[in-house]
Amino acid sequence: MVVRITAPAHLHTGNPDLSGDLGRLYGTVGFAIEKPSLEIEVMPAEKDSSNDEDALKFLRRFHKSYDFPPVEVIVKSYIPKWVGIGFHTTLALSLGKAVSELYHLNLSLEEIALGMRRGLITALGFYAVKVGGFIYEGGFPVDKREKVVPPLIFRGEFPKDWLFVVAIPETPRKALAEVRKREDEILENLKKMPPELADRLSRIVLMKILPAFVEKDIKTFGSGLYQFNHLLGEFWSDYQENVYCCELVNEGIKLMLAKAHCACQTSWGPTFYGLVKGESEAEKLKSEVESFLRDNGDGGEVFVTNVNNHGMVVGHG
Repeated sequence: MVVRITAPAHLHTGNPDLSGDLGRLYGTVGFAIEKPSLEIEVMPAEKDSSNDEDALKFLRRFHKSYDFPPVEVIVKSYIPKWVGIGFHTTLALSLGKAVSELYHLNLSLEEIALGMRRGLITALGFYAVKVGGFIYEGGFPVDKREKVVPPLIFRGEFPKDWLFVVAIPETPRKALAEVRKREDEILENLKKMPPELADRLSRIVLMKILPAFVEKDIKTFGSGLYQFNHLLGEFWSDYQENVYCCELVNEGIKLMLAKAHCACQTSWGPTFYGLVKGESEAEKLKSEVESFLRDNGDGGEVFVTNVNNHGMVVGHG
């Protein structure tokens, strides 16, 4: 028997509360996206094996929580690693789901997340895999860090003609991969966000981003996303080059902002993205960003994608 999983990448917009003075931390605004996607196959084996070292790492971790026979894991299609769109969380949850299906462990995705220790500080990746769509999750109680999955507060079906233009510049990738490897250390020692900034960010989510989405007002929705992401970039500037991860992304954001309804950096970067309406506008912006990356570095990948509105797909063979 073979279990096949296809699961989406995601775009991170930001976390509204890094203060914790109300008893919760983080929360996340973001999106599951149609591409790129992760595809894996998992099957019984004589010993654990995989064509990907991260998959083996997560298998070892999962064995510590649950007893199951060995498996072979084949990663058929990758989400790019270390660029802020969710490879590791998506892989861990997909792998756990496949093992549960293969050996009839009947584990919920919440139990898998706790066993893998992924999707617990920020649950965007968890809900992108579980349900897809536009996601806002509510953070975790300050005394239950990595002990619970943060609750889903809002999940919306994204309009088919609202499209993201996503850019992954090649030049900053190596430097940012090193930063992401220190992510746990940085988060453990993160400075406290001033409560007034958390108040402002939360108000932007509650009174601008969410209402505009419900009313399908793409202009106000995009404006709220940019405002939210930019304010968070200012807070994180101690840990990156400036508001954004590097000057190349800073200039790319400016280019997108002139053409799109929003321009945001996802997570630590270097991936950045803009929101437009309609395929024609998306393709025009894609072309401009491709030219920008060629003229200002080593190029990179630029693509157009819609939001994935359904989450992971599980198949058996």
